[in-house]
Amino acid sequence: MTNIFACIDGSPAMTAVCDAAAWAATNTGLPVTLLHVLEKNEFEGESDLSGNIGLGSREQLLKELAELDHQRSRLAHEQGRMLLNSGKAYLAGLGVTGVETLQRHGQLVETTQELSSGMRMLVMGKQGTTHAHELIGSHIESVIRTLANPIMVVQPGFQAPSRFLFAYDASPTAKKVLELIASSPLLKGLECDLVMVAEPGDEHERQLAQAKQVLKSAGIKVSARLLQREVVPVICLHATEVGSDLIVMGAYGHSRIRQFIVGSTTTGMLKTTRTSLLLLR
Repeated sequence: MTNIFACIDGSPAMTAVCDAAAWAATNTGLPVTLLHVLEKNEFEGESDLSGNIGLGSREQLLKELAELDHQRSRLAHEQGRMLLNSGKAYLAGLGVTGVETLQRHGQLVETTQELSSGMRMLVMGKQGTTHAHELIGSHIESVIRTLANPIMVVQPGFQAPSRFLFAYDASPTAKKVLELIASSPLLKGLECDLVMVAEPGDEHERQLAQAKQVLKSAGIKVSARLLQREVVPVICLHATEVGSDLIVMGAYGHSRIRQFIVGSTTTGMLKTTRTSLLLLR
């Protein structure tokens, strides 16, 4: 059985990540694994001073530096274990039992790729501890580009969604995402705002109507609308106007949607929206 993996690191988004994982687990019946990746630069010294150490004190100081790095590593490991235990207790309070915890050393991108075969979905915060004052964390784009699994990006204040916005472009990828939405238990019971960003025309109206019918046939209450202007601002604005709690889209497309999920506009989308994102492959 595949698990819902939730990345936690002690950032302000940790509670939101756990809340999102609990929501996903409740809707899908899948177990949760809390993942803490301990990256080497989190506990190593910032510089190597060995070249500036005099001959007389070199050996002793190098020994002290090595001991300091060892102590940093031990403390970082213990802090990670405490975070995992805290997250597990928090999820238990939400009624999520049987939570697994996993701590790994290495880089987040490589670690998630290694674990991807047992991963149904990855939940991660918009900002991590080392990038708490930036608009997005440094790992998000790399994970989106490399991981084939669904990825949910949340920020502090996450609440279980009651309606979601699906950005559709009628590409083969978007049609597969449409089928996934219609068949998955994750979004069952939610209202859907189906939008296509394209110029007005009979063909686009037809494509939108077909997608709407697929969702209606799956028992999803859906409203559809054709939008114009630039993709990022118009989707973010529309999600706010209609009260969508979640934006769902394909991680890779072949038209205007593709511009902001594989190009530099990805960063713009993540920076602009205050809504959680569910990215599907």
